[in-house]
Amino acid sequence: MKILAQISRAIVGLLFIFSGLIKLNDPVGTQYKLEEYFEVFATDLPQFHDFFMALVPLALYFSVFLCTAEVVLGIALLVGYKPRTTAWSLLLIIVFFTFLTFYSAYFNKVTDCGCFGAAIKLTPWTSFSKDVFLLALILIIVFYRKKFKALPTGIIVVISTIVSLGIAVYALRHLPILDLLPYRVGASIPAQLKPSEPLRYLYVFDKGGKEVEFEKYPSDTTLVFKEMIVLNEDAKPKITDYKVWNDAGDYTEETFKGKKLFLIIKNLTDINTAALPDINKLINSIRTKGVEPIILTSGNSEEIVKFLSAHQLNAPYYYVDATVLKTISRSNPGLWLLKDGVVKGKWHYNDTPDAEEVIELVK
Repeated sequence: MKILAQISRAIVGLLFIFSGLIKLNDPVGTQYKLEEYFEVFATDLPQFHDFFMALVPLALYFSVFLCTAEVVLGIALLVGYKPRTTAWSLLLIIVFFTFLTFYSAYFNKVTDCGCFGAAIKLTPWTSFSKDVFLLALILIIVFYRKKFKALPTGIIVVISTIVSLGIAVYALRHLPILDLLPYRVGASIPAQLKPSEPLRYLYVFDKGGKEVEFEKYPSDTTLVFKEMIVLNEDAKPKITDYKVWNDAGDYTEETFKGKKLFLIIKNLTDINTAALPDINKLINSIRTKGVEPIILTSGNSEEIVKFLSAHQLNAPYYYVDATVLKTISRSNPGLWLLKDGVVKGKWHYNDTPDAEEVIELVK
C-alpha cells in the first residue's frame, strides 16, 4: 500500500501543478468562472443572494489564490514539505472543487468548469469524475500521511509561491504568456466560424419501443425521432457566438475585410481610463495609414456615446456580446488587430503599441 501512496502522491502532485500553471497563465479566465459560480449560487440560493453577490468583486483575488495554491501544494507534495499539513490542505481544496463540479454536472450550471483553463475542455460529468478520482487518491495520501518523511524543502515551496504569483501578476498586467483562446494572434476568425469538415450525424429514432440508429435521415414516417448526435465533434466550429452589429444591422462580415484595429471596451465600470490618451493617439495616427479604427463594446448606446465624447475617441462603435468581448480581450480596454479576418496583434492597455508597430504587422 505504501507503493500505492507514492503513486498517488506523484499523480496528484503533477496534476495539481499542471492545472494550477494553466490557470495562472490566465487568472482572468478563472475569475470569470468564479463570478459565474457566485451568480448561479446567488440565484439558486436566494436566502444567501447578497452574500454570494458580495463575493463577485473578490473573484480575481480568489482566482489568484486558488491557482497559486494548486501549484504550491502540488510541489509541496512532491518534495515532501510538511506532509500532514499538505495532505489535509489538498483534501480541503479537492472537496471544494468536487462540490463545484458536481453542482455544475447535476444541475447543468456553469457547463465548463475551467479546470484546465482554456487548454483542455471537459464536460461537467467528466470534470466531476476527474475530481472524484483525485479525491480518492488524496484520501490515500491523507491515510498514509504519517508514512511520508518530512524534508527540509521550505525554500523550494517559497520559491514556487513567488514564481506562481509572478506569473499571475504578469498575466494581469499584460496578457497570458500562452494564449489558448480562439481569438489569439495568428488565428483566422472566419475559418473558425465554419466546421473544419462536413458534420456527420447519428439520428436516433424509436421504432415499436426499440431504439434504432441511422447515419442518414430515414424516410420512414412511422419512426419517432428521439435525438441527433454529432459524430465528428472535433469538426464543429471553434467559434459560434462572434457577431458584430449596430442599430443599422449586422456588421460581422465587414470586420473581416481589410485592416482593422479594434478597441475593445468590455464595460464602462472597471475600464482603465488612464490608458485612453495613448490609445487615442494611436487611433488618430493609423487612420491615415490604411488601418481602420473601430470600437467594440457591450454597453448601451447612450452611455457609450457620452463616454466616447468625454474621452475624445473618434471612431465608429459596434456591439458585441459581453462574453465574447471577455474572450477576445483579457484587459479593459484592449486592442485587437485584424487583417482580412486573421489576428495580427493583440495588446493589453499597458502595452499599447505605436503606429509603426501596427502598420508593420499588417503589411
